[in-house]
Amino acid sequence: MQTVVLGTTGTTAADVVAVARSNARVVIGEDAVAALAAAREIVDALAAKPDPVYGVSTGFGALATRHIGPELRAQLQRNIVRSHAAGMGPRVEREVVRALMFLRLKTVCSGHTGVRPEVARTMADVLNAGITPVVHEYGSLGCSGDLAPLSHCALTLMGEGEAEGPDGTVRAAGALLAEHGITPVELREKEGLALLNGTDGMLGMLIMALADLDVLYKSADVTAALSLEALLGTAKVLAPELHAIRPHPGQAASAANMAAVLAGSGLTGHHQDDAPRVQDAYSVRCAPQVAGAGRDTLAHARTVAERELAAAVDNPVVLPDGRVESNGNFHGAPVAYVLDFLAVAAADLGSIAERRTDRLLDKNRSHGLPPFLADDAGVDSGLMIAQYTQAALVSELKRLAVPASADSIPSSAMQEDHVSMGWSAARKLRTAVANLRRVIAVELYAATRAVELREGLTPAPASRAVVEAVRKAGVEGPGPDRFLAPDLAAADAFVGEGRLVAAVEAVTGPLA
Repeated sequence: MQTVVLGTTGTTAADVVAVARSNARVVIGEDAVAALAAAREIVDALAAKPDPVYGVSTGFGALATRHIGPELRAQLQRNIVRSHAAGMGPRVEREVVRALMFLRLKTVCSGHTGVRPEVARTMADVLNAGITPVVHEYGSLGCSGDLAPLSHCALTLMGEGEAEGPDGTVRAAGALLAEHGITPVELREKEGLALLNGTDGMLGMLIMALADLDVLYKSADVTAALSLEALLGTAKVLAPELHAIRPHPGQAASAANMAAVLAGSGLTGHHQDDAPRVQDAYSVRCAPQVAGAGRDTLAHARTVAERELAAAVDNPVVLPDGRVESNGNFHGAPVAYVLDFLAVAAADLGSIAERRTDRLLDKNRSHGLPPFLADDAGVDSGLMIAQYTQAALVSELKRLAVPASADSIPSSAMQEDHVSMGWSAARKLRTAVANLRRVIAVELYAATRAVELREGLTPAPASRAVVEAVRKAGVEGPGPDRFLAPDLAAADAFVGEGRLVAAVEAVTGPLA
């Protein structure tokens, strides 16, 4: 089992994915333990003074004006967790909750939160035991952190609420902790606040979306190339010198990927011999420009994610000089924006893929392919309704592209009067990524069938490798009508598991 060591300087996207999806073991480094202890000494010293310090000896948010005496501070910390664990709606996915918990632990280990080392160890123990708090869909406004989701996680650390065990069964959190020999934490000054005041949920979902979209953008380059080939289009537009004069790096990468897939094709440009076309349609000719713009958006989003991974997001924070200062670093705007940007890019990539699919199915624009790629058009409907499904997915992608971060609903008696809605942006991006994967799967299904129907012409070696691999994966080729849903599901899995990219790279080498 992979082990991830958390120190004081943050973590990596790969580590987040490993913990969230592969159950990597989490270990707290010695430097983090020392930083935790040093910061806690500062908090304890401030707690002993009569002067009020936010988060240590005051209420929270709009209630920060009340000074809380020592005898009530433990209750204050318990109460903030219990009251803020107010989520509603369906359960959030296990991988999202694990990413959320791990990233909160990452900030705790920075030494800027004032949390005791034993609390951090309990967080790691819960992750390593495979215990996953029940977190609900609704409850975060993406400001003052992902409050409700993180509070449900903190509730589990206290041995309260519900959690899912490693066997997938939801039970009382206290019983699960006891079975794994984990002692519930008794929160002290500032600790309750520190456990729920971060952008960890939206960041975790951003990191996993970036990992998935990296595969999907390569997959989209492959399916675009297959469609170009099936439509007897020209590969001349992929020449690197054409893309060098408009130097967007994503565009050049997508064009290079498509050119690699099409190397050695006997289909591209064939139309010039018997059905002259001056140029291909935009959905074919401009594929690198559209996918490339999305790739550049991914690059910007990665930069934001890397900065957040190196950040300590809490309020107030403990500084090395002994100050405990209030701040606004918990605001989710930087993450929320890129989550929305990626949803826009995903919608556009899905839209252009659907247009290519529609072209493959239309006998008036497919340059000799049978209507709907049917075996006996009229008796057979072919892939007509597969394109309907794809169109429905694209329509939802467009709705999901409406930005969440443009909205703000004031809360906490107007103390928190501008919020990011970053959690909502992240939740809809997860749906958008899943829909984009399905859209690409439908184009793959149509394009591989169309390539096979070009009898007498030899596709590129990479294209032949894709056709062979996808057929072995249970996606049937041309023939009479049959139950399509299983084929589409198999194509979806083939794309999502990275097998499409792997089939191409076995021929071409690594894609960009």
